[in-house]
Amino acid sequence: MTQHSTSNPAHEPDMSLSNTPKTRQVRVWDMLVRVTHWAVAAGITANLLFTEEGSELHQYVGYIGVGLVVVRLLWGFVGTRYARFSDFFPTPSRIKRHLSDLSIRHTDEQHLGHNPLAAIMMFALWAVIIGLGISGYLMEANIFASKDVLEEVHEILANSLYLLVPLHIISAIAMSYWERQNLIKSMITGNKTVTPRRPQ
Repeated sequence: MTQHSTSNPAHEPDMSLSNTPKTRQVRVWDMLVRVTHWAVAAGITANLLFTEEGSELHQYVGYIGVGLVVVRLLWGFVGTRYARFSDFFPTPSRIKRHLSDLSIRHTDEQHLGHNPLAAIMMFALWAVIIGLGISGYLMEANIFASKDVLEEVHEILANSLYLLVPLHIISAIAMSYWERQNLIKSMITGNKTVTPRRPQ
C-alpha cells in the first residue's frame, strides 16, 4: 500500500505575501505646518476672489496671511524635522537626487517632507505673499509719493498668484499620481505612506 505525500497549504509560506513590500505610516507634517498651509490658502482665495480691493477686510486678511508666513518661516529654523529648511532646502545635489527618484517613480525618502521642487514653489509663494503685504502697507501708509508705482507692483504680485496657485495645485495632483502618494491628504492628516525600497 503506497502512501501519497500531501502538503498542508496552511503551513507553507505564502510567497506572494512575502514578496509584497510592507508599507508604514510616517508622521511628516506637524500641526503648525498644516494649519498655516490651509489658513494661508484660505486667505489667498478670499483676497483673490471675494474681498474688495482696498477694503479693511482685504487688508486684514492680507496682513494675517503675511503673519502666518512669517511664523512658518521662523518654524523653518526651530520646528520639527520635516518643517526645517535644513531638511528640504533646494540645493543642486538634492534637486538632482529628486529628479533621479522621479524617473523611476520612487517616493523620494530622502525628502519625505517638501521635495526640492516643491520647496522652490513654496519660497516663490511666500515671497509673493510678503511682497503683497509690504506693498499694501506702503500704499495705505502713504510713505512713498508715487502711490501708482506701489499699486502696479501690488497688482503684478497679486496676478502672479493666478499662475503660482494653480501650478502648485496641479503639481501636487501630478506628483500624487506619479509617486503613488496622496500628497493633499497628507497635508490634512500629517501622515505619509512609505513603501521601503527593495535591496538592489
